[in-house]
Order: sequence, then C-alpha cells, then structure tokens
Amino acid sequence: MKKRVLLVSWVALSATSAHAASDAATRFGAREEVRQIALSPDGKRFVALLADAKRGVGAFVFTVDNATPAMPIVASNGEKEELQYCQWASNDRLICSLGFVSGRVTDMVGYGRLIAIGADGKNAKALSAHESGNALGIMQDGGHVIDWQGDATGNTVLMTRQFVPSLQTGTNISVSAEGLAVERVDPVSLRRQTIEVPRLTASEYIADGKGNVRIMGLRPTTSTGYSATRITYLYRKPDSNPWLPLSTVVGDSQGGRGFDPYAVDPGLNVAYGFDDQDGRTALFKIALDGSMKRDLVFARPDVDLAGLVRIGRQHRVVGVSFVTDRRQTEFFDPELKKLGIGLAKAIPKRPLVQFIDASADESKLLLWAGSDVDPGDYMLFDKKTRQLSPLLGVRPPLAQTTLAPVKAITFPAADGTMIPAYLTLPLGQSATNLPAIVMPHGGPGDRDEWGFDWLAQFFAARGYAVLQPNYRGSTGYGESWFKQNGFKSWRTAIGDVNDGGRWLVQQGIAAPKTLAIVGWSYGGYAALQSAVLDPTLFKAIVAIAPVTDLDTLRHEHDNYSDFALVDAFIGKGPHVSQGSPAQNAARITAPVLMFHGDMDQNVGIGESRLMASRLRGAGKSVDLVEFKNLDHQLDDSTARTSMLDRADTFLREKMGMPALP
Repeated sequence: MKKRVLLVSWVALSATSAHAASDAATRFGAREEVRQIALSPDGKRFVALLADAKRGVGAFVFTVDNATPAMPIVASNGEKEELQYCQWASNDRLICSLGFVSGRVTDMVGYGRLIAIGADGKNAKALSAHESGNALGIMQDGGHVIDWQGDATGNTVLMTRQFVPSLQTGTNISVSAEGLAVERVDPVSLRRQTIEVPRLTASEYIADGKGNVRIMGLRPTTSTGYSATRITYLYRKPDSNPWLPLSTVVGDSQGGRGFDPYAVDPGLNVAYGFDDQDGRTALFKIALDGSMKRDLVFARPDVDLAGLVRIGRQHRVVGVSFVTDRRQTEFFDPELKKLGIGLAKAIPKRPLVQFIDASADESKLLLWAGSDVDPGDYMLFDKKTRQLSPLLGVRPPLAQTTLAPVKAITFPAADGTMIPAYLTLPLGQSATNLPAIVMPHGGPGDRDEWGFDWLAQFFAARGYAVLQPNYRGSTGYGESWFKQNGFKSWRTAIGDVNDGGRWLVQQGIAAPKTLAIVGWSYGGYAALQSAVLDPTLFKAIVAIAPVTDLDTLRHEHDNYSDFALVDAFIGKGPHVSQGSPAQNAARITAPVLMFHGDMDQNVGIGESRLMASRLRGAGKSVDLVEFKNLDHQLDDSTARTSMLDRADTFLREKMGMPALP
C-alpha cells in the first residue's frame, strides 16, 4: 500500500504561488502536514488533521486499506479558530476540539469548544455545554474528554465541564453551581449526566479508562484570586465514593515537587505518577486500595523520565520514555517491548519509533517512525498479518530532500562542566571555517533532543553549522542541572550558550566573523541576552517571539489566574533587571532581527516592540517583522517561508557572506 498524498499537490501549488522565496525556504517553511492522527476502535479507518498551504487545518477520514477516497469532515482556516484534534468516540462518530481567540494583543482571551460529528462529516453537534445568557462570567473551557469509555456500553464519554453561575434560577446552570465538574455524555443524543459536581477549586480529574473518576486535583486560590502554587490530589477506592488524600504538589508554572499523578491502572488499582528520586524525575505507582503503598516503577541515574507511553481506547500505560542522547522507551508490556525491538530491525534507518494509537482490541497499532534525517511517516502495524503499512508522510515537501545528520556532542563550559548539545553540519562541506549558528531552545523548561528539526535543517541546507546546546536551566537532566530555571539563573544558562559559540570557534568549525545566534521564545531571549553578557561574540542576532523584559512577562499575566505561578517562576531580585535584554540594550552591539506574531498569548508582541524601541533609542541596528493574526508558533507556511528567507538574507548580509539563490 502506498502512502497517501491527498494534499501534497494542494500544498505545493499554493505555497509556490504565494511566495517567491528561495526553494529551501519554501520547502522547510511548509508546515508539518500531519498535525494529529487517530485510529478508529475497529482499526478500519483513521482520522488525520492535515495542514493546508497557509494556516488552516482540515480533518479527513481515511480507510486503512485505501479502498475509498478520503472524506473531509471539518476544517478551520486558522484566522479566528483552530482545529486542535479529532478522536474517535465510536466507529462512526468523532469528537473534535476547536480553539478560539477573541480580543487583540493585551486583551486576548482564549476559548475551547468540543463538537461531535459523524465520520461522514454529517450530523455535527456542539458537545460543549451551552452557556447561560445570564451567566456572571465567561466559560472559556469547553471541556476535555478524560475517558473515551464513559460506561460499560462504550457509547458515552466522560468530559469535564466548567460551570459558571448565573443571575437567576430556572436555567440549566444554577446560581450556586461554579467550578469544574465531570459529565457522562452521549456524543449522539447529547444526553448528559453530572457524575462529579462542580467544585470551585477543582483543576483536574483522572479517570481509569472504564468510566470511573478515581483522582481529583484541587488548586486553591490566593486571597487576591490567583491560582495558588499548591495542588492537592485526592483519590477514591474502587466502587467507593469518599475522597481520600493522595499527594500534594508544590511548584510554579514550570512544574513542582511531590507525587504528580498522570494515570490510573484499573487492573492493578494503582496511580502512576512522577516524583523526585535522588534529584531526578522518576516514575512511581501508589496503590489506591487505602494502603497508599508506594513503589518505584522506573528511574534513570543520568536523566529525568520524559513521560508515560499509553495506547488504545483506554489509554493503557505500556511504558515510559526518557532521553539520553536520543529518546528511548522502557516498555512494561512484554509484547510491545518485543515488537519495538523487531521494528527497530525492520526499519533501521528510522530508529525513532513511537506508538500513537491502537484499535480497541490492540490488534492494530498506529505508529510513527523517523530519524534526524527523516521527518517520519505514520504507519499501521497489523499484529495478525505482521504487516507494516505506510499511511501518511509528515512533510511531503521534504520527501526528496537529503538532510544533514545530527550528532550528539558535549563541549566544556567556562567552569569545566560538560554541556550536552547537538551539532548539525552542512552536507558536502569541510567542517572548518563555516558560517555557524548557536540555536538555544525555548522553554526554558524544555530541552533539545536528537531528531528532525526543521529550523536547524534549513540553516544546515543553507551552509551553516548549527549547535543546539542543552544549557544548564534545561529540563531532562535533573534538579541540579535545571538550577533555579533559565531566568533566575540566567548567567549560568546564557554563559553555557555563549561557551557553545566559543567552542565552535576553538574547534575551527566556525569562522569568528561568521558566528551568529538564532532562537525562538526563551531561545530568542537567550539570543538577545547573550550579547548583554558578551557583546562581541556573535556578529548577528535573530530572535523569534522573544522574552525581552522579565517584569513585562510577569505583568502579562496580571489579569489571569496563573499570575502567582508565573510570578514565582520569574522571582524577585537583581536578576530581573540584569537579566532583561530590553533593560540592557545599550550593551548590545550586533545587529538584531526579530519576528513576532501579534496574537501571541505566550509572549506578548509588546516585548519585541519594547526591545526594538530600546535598541533604536541606543542607536543600535534593529528590525522587527510583525506577523498579523499569528500566535507564538507562527503556524503559517507563508509566514514561516518569509521568516526563513529574511533571516538567511539578514545573516549573510550582516556577516559579509555571499547571497545564495
């Protein structure tokens, strides 16, 4: 069976006609085509969210045997709404999530809504509860499905619902009902039954995959009305109603300490969750029978665990993933462990394999396989026939492009600490005196890992060496590596980033006059702040959606419930002014190019505008490119193509390099 190429011609034709940028910018700027994919319970069909040529997304239903044409069921144009996911409620009906944003710049408010729709694109209905016209507040959260098998029949789902009080009685939202609840909902008839009453402090519910809510998270509010930095988890015994204490997690917007539950295994009657083990994140299980027996399930002495691996309609926990130099999985399920080894041998050029979904009986598995030089394909594995069939390619415009291998390396920081990083060298060129880019990742609560990266691969295709450091402040390497995070401990984090640039020069890989830095989000912050710490190291700076002022970032959350969490994460003290590039613009000597979407809810566009103003006021070279109606990800093929082209042109011009076609 051949891979489907339903939208390739549509994407390619539209992108080619829309922008006359370099061929490389057009190919690498095209968005990832497959945004999400899910297998029907009977394993006969799958739904895929596919990107169009600009910023829209459409959901299409395919048959796995390719016997019938793909069926379009719902789409969003990306202007005012975003189709976020579609999952199978049954073999014939899907539940899809749509996101909306109202207002602009500093007054943006996000909304989410669920719809139920037939696999033929017909009989669409709003699944989220209707708001009362007399509501005293707004219902931003339209609900989330927490269990796809809401009862023994399999015909309902469990979903959360945000109750907002209203002015009068006699409506379906009473005066006193407020907070997060859980309802059992029939996606066909829309019949709904409240099974967990609204609780004002409830922030999370976890079900067991069989229609039972077993864990509840309560996050109180502070005296000022903001969400507190503490969340308390309660649990239920099987077939019991009273809530019992489970754990408490204390932290900020980047995480916390304490047993953080993620899933319930009804057969073992345990909760799986993550907690600290000798300074690193490990997986534990706690018995939900009243004994609170706690066992270590899996831990690594070198890295944190990255997340649970779950498959199937019940989201069964089958393993846990972690990242050393590349992502790996420790399977608890013996059959999947054996299958994973077999697949690695069957597709050796695609060592990264992730199980995405499964049919209800788990006889068919949906998986993704890729590598550093392969954006990957989605495939279907049939356990009965042992056949592995390709379904959809992730990035068709790059199908015929030879990509540059990515190598895991380490380099020494100034204090002798070895910093892990990834180095991508342009194909066919000697690794000496190259134009080079240091590309710090975003977050800062994140890390880079081995695999395909469209931004790094674009620059490698244009002849640059690219170094991606996992500086101290990155996640994945334990508490001591995270330090106090990349803002509070910015000198250490940015020092590591700069030492990566010096290492490139010392190794002879980079020519000193053609060393630049490029970053997105926190990476954009790091790109700007690198020049505050060492004004002469990088000869050009490209910052995409950057944080530029820590107090501004803090106060972007003034009117939102997470202010206390963000406030704790940023902290108070001299680091706030010293670690803000906009407050130290006079120290920056390299030319700066910034890109920012004016609908960015992660980092407001005001931060880039402030930075540009401060740089101009200090007599520095700066250019700010604003993208209208785009968010933090700049999820638009035309915008990304333009960004890549302009960044490449800027770097070549400012570092005295010849232009390329």
